[in-house]
Amino acid sequence: MNYFGLRVPPRREDRHPGTCLAYGGTLCGSKKGGRGCAMAADAERAFTQGSICPLLPAMGMMASLPDTVVLMHGGVGCGTCLHGTNGNVRAGFAARRGRPADIRWMSTALNEIDVISGGNEKLAQAIKEADAAFEPKAIFTVSGCLPAIIGDDIDAVAAQVQPEVKAKILPVHCEGFKSRFMATAYDAVYHAIGRNLLPSPSPTAVREEKTINIMNVGSMGRVDELELARLVGSLNLHANFFPVFADPDSFAAATQASLSICTCPTHDDYFLQYLQEKYGVPYIIRHMPIGIANTGAWLRDAGAHFGLSDIAESRIKAEEEDLGNALKEFLPLFKGKRVFISAGEFRSLATASLLKELGFEIAGIRSFHYDQFAELELDKLRADGQDFVWNVANVQPFEEANLLKRLKPDLFLGHWHGNNTAARLSIPTHVIYNTGYGYIGYRGVYDLAARLYRKLSNTSFGDRLGAYSQLPYKKSWYSKNPFLFIRSQSGEAIC
Repeated sequence: MNYFGLRVPPRREDRHPGTCLAYGGTLCGSKKGGRGCAMAADAERAFTQGSICPLLPAMGMMASLPDTVVLMHGGVGCGTCLHGTNGNVRAGFAARRGRPADIRWMSTALNEIDVISGGNEKLAQAIKEADAAFEPKAIFTVSGCLPAIIGDDIDAVAAQVQPEVKAKILPVHCEGFKSRFMATAYDAVYHAIGRNLLPSPSPTAVREEKTINIMNVGSMGRVDELELARLVGSLNLHANFFPVFADPDSFAAATQASLSICTCPTHDDYFLQYLQEKYGVPYIIRHMPIGIANTGAWLRDAGAHFGLSDIAESRIKAEEEDLGNALKEFLPLFKGKRVFISAGEFRSLATASLLKELGFEIAGIRSFHYDQFAELELDKLRADGQDFVWNVANVQPFEEANLLKRLKPDLFLGHWHGNNTAARLSIPTHVIYNTGYGYIGYRGVYDLAARLYRKLSNTSFGDRLGAYSQLPYKKSWYSKNPFLFIRSQSGEAIC
């Protein structure tokens, strides 16, 4: 079922019952009694230290689109995360278009008077100013928490102002308080794109028989796109990448492809279902092409759809043989090293599979949330019977610090802004994604292995940092159960 007839998309937890935000235990212990997952969907924390606002990933997606303006309707603080995102967007434009470009964003900067009198008029005026100043193809008007609380209607304002501006206006409902799951942000942006940038279905539309939509994500750099384009190109298929860094005018091409294939199921299911139901574009939503086996499975799926299984198998065999030879120099150093991984649901699990292929042992994984799409990856990790700590947490560095103290891993992979806890414990760290590096496909396996080899060959930086830096937690915390504060909504301890 698609929800694009609604003005406001549903929350992720309403679309996928059983979605979980708080779990502490082991990988094998998360599957009991024949259910896919034994975790409680109503789990909460009695104490929480930080979280992830859905507005953050939504702003990152929108800011990457060329010839657009992101107009944040809310308090002046909402949207300031784009200052930190600008460097990544500049690099992304430079890699894809040959020159950097800054994010163009504005804020209505609602104040106390606006809270009383309403901000609709301010939003209407801001849309006109954005259109006149930048002459964009599209303007994302994003509702923050404040206008949603006071009842501002961004859809009505968009409809009223649209005849007066050239740019297409895309209302985005991504109020942080509406959902606990940051993945709702992806649905919110796709909802705006699907309702405003795609053409009406046409019976005379020409299907591009050898074009495949590859759904990219904000954590995918150009080097990763080129690797996937190389792989599908070996099957004589053309890759159409979107939504990140895709021109607003190019979204129509997505409705004419022969297949859509995701690179992150958590990211794309909302939009891919819509493309299939409204435009007849079939989709595959199974594997993230990170790691040797996962990349092979991803390429097999694409080949099978086009009747190219034999060619795909031949390509996979050749790629794995070449990669195996290239990795030989790294593997002795990796054997037996214990690693902890912290990232979004699918990236954390797929990266764990990759690291196991390189000879690492998994000490623990922290995923930002859990939903139904994780089960396939979880089953892959459970297949060899080896168990390890699994924590579902939307940040919560206090739990992570406790776990790292106990587990003492040899290596930590996390987001660039989340590696500091491990680094201050003298644990060597590596960023789990940097859009200037390769992570995806066969090239990504080699590139990551080479970087980790250099990292583990010299750990002096981390050793010195840990010697002169301390975490802010009391010593008594480290002797307690790291999952002490996880509760059901009834208040009952579940870990």
